[in-house]
Amino acid sequence: MERMTSKKKLIMEFIQIIIGASLVGLAYNIFLLPSRLAAGGISGVSTILYELYQLNPAYVQWLINIPLFIIGFILLGKDFSIKTLVGTFFVPFTIWLTSDINIGIDNPLLSAIYGGIMLGIGLGIVYRGNGSTGGTAAIAQILKKYTGISSGFAQLLVDGLVVISSAIVFNLELTLYAMMSIYVTSKVIDFVQLQTSPTKLVFIITEKEAIVQGIIRDEINRGLTKVKSLGGYSNLERTIILCVVEQSEAVYLKKVLQEKEPTSFVIFLNASEILGRGFSKEKIEGHL
Repeated sequence: MERMTSKKKLIMEFIQIIIGASLVGLAYNIFLLPSRLAAGGISGVSTILYELYQLNPAYVQWLINIPLFIIGFILLGKDFSIKTLVGTFFVPFTIWLTSDINIGIDNPLLSAIYGGIMLGIGLGIVYRGNGSTGGTAAIAQILKKYTGISSGFAQLLVDGLVVISSAIVFNLELTLYAMMSIYVTSKVIDFVQLQTSPTKLVFIITEKEAIVQGIIRDEINRGLTKVKSLGGYSNLERTIILCVVEQSEAVYLKKVLQEKEPTSFVIFLNASEILGRGFSKEKIEGHL
């Protein structure tokens, strides 16, 4: 059973990489290339070379990615590199396949915003599959692994160097739009990787532990964790109850607590990503 689960997870990761890489290629052809935005990465390099020498961007990206793929294989391991190979192939393949697509958007501001969003969604999906699209994305993942910085910030650093270099070929205005695009991309990457579900972390500080526990168990059927604490002012013992709930459950829980236990101190916080039973795994009834 565990082996089948692992295989299913691996298949899902490869599907994520293919979908994400395809979105990256589409973002390049639909928004970035028509507007002449070298928004970082190997795609930015290929945009510059296309402007200077009319070289096919798909072929340029395949050629540049070969040595970078070898570096990734050495530093990031075999499993990552197999996934990188898939991403490295599908980005230029999508660019080549959709090279004739033209939806008539060449406004640099619109392309910077919406191209950055599509690019960030694509790369975020690829990273969620523990893969890479090769090129500077692989360099960004190496930075993340060895420095601990987020994927989005690593991508921002690497792509920033390419964009600054593009100022020599393009005018300053287009370079500033390109920098705007990679900033949008970096934020969307982190959003896709982390803030994928509208969940809330609820802190409830209460003297009526049994009542609050019953509300959580009977009204919304969620698990909880209890922590004993002392009030800083009163020095009296309190119970801190931690519970993770969906957005709609949080609204309902707030209403019920106000009606049945208004004396408890309640804090609602945004939860970026939840792992464990009841959210990312199947819930086991009777476990709290």
